[in-house]
Amino acid sequence: MIRLETHCHTKYSKDSLLLHSLLYMKCRLCHIDAIAICEHNNIQGALKFKEYCSKRNNKVFVIVGEEIMTKSGEIIGLYLNEEISAGLSCDETIDRIIEQGGVVYVPHPYDEKRAKTVLNEDCISSNSYRVDCIECYNGRNVEDSYSVKQTSIADKYGLVKVIGSDAHTLMEIGRNYMEVDFIPKDRSEFKSVTQSCTFHTKPCIKLAHKVTKCAKLIKMIVKGNFNEIYRVINRKIKK
Repeated sequence: MIRLETHCHTKYSKDSLLLHSLLYMKCRLCHIDAIAICEHNNIQGALKFKEYCSKRNNKVFVIVGEEIMTKSGEIIGLYLNEEISAGLSCDETIDRIIEQGGVVYVPHPYDEKRAKTVLNEDCISSNSYRVDCIECYNGRNVEDSYSVKQTSIADKYGLVKVIGSDAHTLMEIGRNYMEVDFIPKDRSEFKSVTQSCTFHTKPCIKLAHKVTKCAKLIKMIVKGNFNEIYRVINRKIKK
């Protein structure tokens, strides 16, 4: 069986420091055959990792994806050829994914700890006929109840269920994946294999959330975004 891991981040996301060399090594060690790289609001990480793997005989198949922040929360597009801008409406973002022949994928449809990034359920409802799949489990769920709620949303709208790794760190790679019959190389094949895949999940590594926060802070310091650092600290103090 083929191991497919979706919704992964690398150093090209604002909250990850994961190097492509380490990601490749971990994929090989964990027998991950295909991986969807979905950086926040860019496809550069996916394209770079795809290039990296091509130089190593494509032993890891890379799906080019993007986790896009819309006006109503995050949507993932898979099998993209062009980057999709953040800040568009939910409908327009889905339009642009479909125009590229991509997979419309809803990540973490319920998460109390990341409520600002969760896609508004009204958007899921009104676009359910255009959504190809939705996460019923996310590797960063800190509570089991979130998965229960995510599954209920998927069932409510009759959507195909997938699990998302949402890995931002090396320690998270290879823990949450789907076993499928073959490597899906386009939207049609992805839809086919996810109809009858087997889920393999493990509990969230809560330390990974702390590592992510540190990565984000380090990147802000390196870029000299001290005003943003001040705003973050100020919000924490007011809480």
